Amino acid sequence: MEDFKNLQETQLSSQPIFDGDVLHIFKDTIRLPNGKQATREYTVHHGAVCILPLLENGDVLLEHQFRYPMGEVITEIPAGKLDYIGEDPREAALRELREETGAVASELIPLGPFYPTCAYSTEVIQMFLARGLSFGERELDEDEFLNVFRLPLRRKIARYFQTTVHKKSLRHLLYAGGIVDFTRNRLPPEKSAATLHPPARR
Repeated sequence: MEDFKNLQETQLSSQPIFDGDVLHIFKDTIRLPNGKQATREYTVHHGAVCILPLLENGDVLLEHQFRYPMGEVITEIPAGKLDYIGEDPREAALRELREETGAVASELIPLGPFYPTCAYSTEVIQMFLARGLSFGERELDEDEFLNVFRLPLRRKIARYFQTTVHKKSLRHLLYAGGIVDFTRNRLPPEKSAATLHPPARR
């Protein structure tokens, strides 16, 4: 199989389709690597963060929240949009963690970016592992309703995410953090929250 020497697509024109509070949709005409033209429809997004809060006993904090587009309650980790373009993802992560769960992290470990819908959105989610948690009051937005619960990290959480849909970002974060090895259908050796570290980046 011969590889393409050029994969780049070049924008020829861009037309705004919809400008909402969250979604900003465009329809572009582009030139393909073979010289032909095509269209691309996509949304421009400020970006977001997601956080896996890890307790000292090895439990993690998760959330149940109704998601209107899906029409059902979804299990999630704490997450949220950046307030503005260029906001420090670390500050956004600390804010979302505190507002949604009441937790304050003494250690916030970056796990890198995740591109959840790169075929039609510019959204980049910066992932973090939060440790050294202390707790205060939550500060939910007026239109935000969610329940927080704890789940043991070990075998239960591996089985939970392997058999539940809508968990792609969660699975990615757990793997990136060196917490759950889904590629081999196993967890790494038993570790406490204090000794869990993300894999070394090359």
